[in-house]
Amino acid sequence: MTVDHKNVKGLAFNKDNQRSWSNGIFGCFGDCATCCVSTFLPCITYAQNKSRIHYLEANGARHPSGGEMINGDCFIHGCLTVIAGLGCILQIGNRKNIREHYRIEGGGAGDCFYSCCCQPCALTQEAREIELEEQSY
Repeated sequence: MTVDHKNVKGLAFNKDNQRSWSNGIFGCFGDCATCCVSTFLPCITYAQNKSRIHYLEANGARHPSGGEMINGDCFIHGCLTVIAGLGCILQIGNRKNIREHYRIEGGGAGDCFYSCCCQPCALTQEAREIELEEQSY
């Protein structure tokens, strides 16, 4: 049996060839460690998610170090969050990239809403989706 690395749970695709997230937005409580980091230091989870998804796309394998946490992406997100409360703006684009990578249904309005209004839950949901693919290799 072959495993679809981008749909490990085997979720059904709709008529547009898209599927739902493997974990709901409030599934963040299933990974308390990531949820806590996402709540208090969202820049770290953002940078790690971005690093992990880029590595998966480029190499078809999990990031050897689990993803870069402290880097330029973390710094920019942190500065935007502290100075203007707008770090979530960066997350919108990364969430879109993750959705497209996994062919997950949704759009810009949802990405904006979840990234800006439910940031810790959205970051954790994204991290868990990436983790499923990483575990399948």
